[in-house]
Amino acid sequence: MRRMFGSELLKLKKSPIGLLVPVSPVIAALIGLLSTVRDSAGAWAETLSYMAMLHALLFLPLLAGVFSAFVCRYEHAGGGWKQLLALPVSRTSVYVVKFALVLGLLAVTQLLFVAGLLAVGAAKGYAGPIPWDVILNSALGGWVACMPLAALQLAVSVAWTSFAAPLAVNVVFTLPNMLIANSETYGPYYPWAQPLLAMIPSSKESFGAFLVPAETLFLVIFGSFALFFASGLGYFMRKSV
Repeated sequence: MRRMFGSELLKLKKSPIGLLVPVSPVIAALIGLLSTVRDSAGAWAETLSYMAMLHALLFLPLLAGVFSAFVCRYEHAGGGWKQLLALPVSRTSVYVVKFALVLGLLAVTQLLFVAGLLAVGAAKGYAGPIPWDVILNSALGGWVACMPLAALQLAVSVAWTSFAAPLAVNVVFTLPNMLIANSETYGPYYPWAQPLLAMIPSSKESFGAFLVPAETLFLVIFGSFALFFASGLGYFMRKSV
């Protein structure tokens, strides 16, 4: 499996995917720099909320789809699936490695987001200790909340040979995020809204799905992840190439 990781990384190095990873963290950092903090005591958490709003609302769900499409791009071209599966590797290993790469790219994105937040705090001279628990829980929560999306998007990218079609579907389902995230009834169950719900720190001003307990949200996340990953792997195991 180590050689498979190396092979997949070589494929990604030949793509522009490395340029996409820092885009959202950079934009989020600019938003943080331009935002006005109302409460100096909670400056870190407030800036985190400003930065996470667009990052988790729009870019993280989109990047989950983009990364999934990229890791399958070469296999859809020129009979790549046949060449790959003709090697002495199991389909399960191939699928798991590709999924792990998507999660790895999302993890790098989240680490850059944290770095951007720290840079904003340093530039604005925030006083007081850095609330590492809030920041890391937000970044980790957003990453975990992307797992169902990554599993679903990888399954779609494996099934469809078109590179653009899975991305178009992802965009269509990402756009309603703002409305659905406001719903306490539907927000926690909508995969594209879950990264936002997981990243925004709770406060007295929380409303809608942001009031849902974290335990409930992550129970839904892990349940939907198990369903999407098992379905995608099952399809891949039966897929004719």
